Amino acid sequence: MNMKIRYILLIIIACGMLSCQKKNIDILGLEKSNKPMGELYQLKVFTFKSDSQVNMTDTYLRDAFLPAMKRMGHNNVGVFKQRRNAPDSIQKTFVLIPFSNLNQILKLEEELSKDKNYLENGDSYINTSFDKPPYSRIETIILKAFEGMPALKPTVVNGIRSERIYELRSYESATEHYNKSKVDMFNAGGEIKLFDRLGFNAVFFGEVISGPKMPNLMYMTSFTDMAGRDAHWKTFVEDPEWGKLKVIPKYLNTVSHIDIYFLTPTEYSDY
Repeated sequence: MNMKIRYILLIIIACGMLSCQKKNIDILGLEKSNKPMGELYQLKVFTFKSDSQVNMTDTYLRDAFLPAMKRMGHNNVGVFKQRRNAPDSIQKTFVLIPFSNLNQILKLEEELSKDKNYLENGDSYINTSFDKPPYSRIETIILKAFEGMPALKPTVVNGIRSERIYELRSYESATEHYNKSKVDMFNAGGEIKLFDRLGFNAVFFGEVISGPKMPNLMYMTSFTDMAGRDAHWKTFVEDPEWGKLKVIPKYLNTVSHIDIYFLTPTEYSDY
């Protein structure tokens, strides 16, 4: 390719980029919005086969991971255990982390690898032998905060920590269209405001943008105890506003499956 052709191509590329800027479009073809960007959430779900795995991961999260996150300016990291229905039920730990943008998520491992205290305090977890893994599997879910609640809100519930209930729900939809309608029901439809009025102490509402059960959304509410949780939901289903909202035609059939997880906070969780 001669210099003249290269020069022409450079002019075309430069003009194209300038045109995108004038139209308020970035060079990746993604439309920019004047609305403030909501948070992104990373939800990591650790599954364990033994108590020793649970203890090793707890030690890592408490002594290495959470302190390192705070040094990087990442606060409000929630760590929860799933309530076990029976002694032999699968043990799981949920770690919820808010981020300002995707770049923070992508650079997290790189930043952790530069933290000497993290590497030292987390050595037994990070460098464990292949035949002594600290967990069975890790599932990672990325969510985008709803417009109606663009930032995570640590709960204000009091009471005995071990009795608190953090209810994590996942609503699956049959198609992307129905999922968007359900998200709209929370935002424009007023379901988030209804939760707020009834005192559900919501921690976050998010649309899953990467996960194993898409299309779906997830949200977390919090209560002093299980009795309080049950009372709040009874009030919700009997509320006249919900009675009107749930029969609006565009919001019908938006949920095809619901998963509910009852969680309790660890002693070292930020909330």
